[in-house]
Amino acid sequence: MTVFTLTPEEWDAVRLSLKVASVAMIASLPVGIAVAWLLARKEFWGKSLLNGIVHLPLVMPPVVTGYLLLLTFGTKGPVGAFLAQFGIVFAFRWTGAALACAVMGFPLMVRAIRLSIEAVDRKLEAASATLGASAMWVFLTVTLPLTLPGIIAGMILCFAKAMGEFGATITFVSNIPGETQTLPTAIYTLTQVPGGEAGALRLTAISIAISLAALMVSEFLARRAGQRIAA
Repeated sequence: MTVFTLTPEEWDAVRLSLKVASVAMIASLPVGIAVAWLLARKEFWGKSLLNGIVHLPLVMPPVVTGYLLLLTFGTKGPVGAFLAQFGIVFAFRWTGAALACAVMGFPLMVRAIRLSIEAVDRKLEAASATLGASAMWVFLTVTLPLTLPGIIAGMILCFAKAMGEFGATITFVSNIPGETQTLPTAIYTLTQVPGGEAGALRLTAISIAISLAALMVSEFLARRAGQRIAA
């Protein structure tokens, strides 16, 4: 085994991390857009409370978030026990890792999309409304396209956060090789065993490469979206 060759277990961690981060990002997107629009465009009682709840995972210790998820979605939790009746289990499964990553990345996604929505000129939306377009049609044809760079940025931020998530994930779904062991937990495990430094270094390099690629793709897509909007 050379320093540049990944073991099957390390490949499993890489594949699982990409899978978990992708599912977390995609599952968060519809809710993220809806919440961002609500916070950007509507005034209602409890708006500050909703904003605080959305951003709470950013300021709480990730272990606390993971423990709350375990209490809620564990097999004995109120939501987890109900879902278990239908064969849906999150605790100690890769789906639980995706849920934990989605919760941790959600605030970053919402913030990026909200700022983008707030930057959209409301006169454009009003002009479309005066031509008879419904509120939903205005959102789909005016607001959403103009918000695309922010949506892309939010998606990449959520993906990157999910790729690096450790505390909430290991608390909620543990560190089970092949099932819940993602890149961060695999790196942590390798640093705790004799002779694991080489493996930890390999996975660290993979993590850096994936994160850098995600940022470059985000910049490219955001630039293309901005050029189309300007045109």
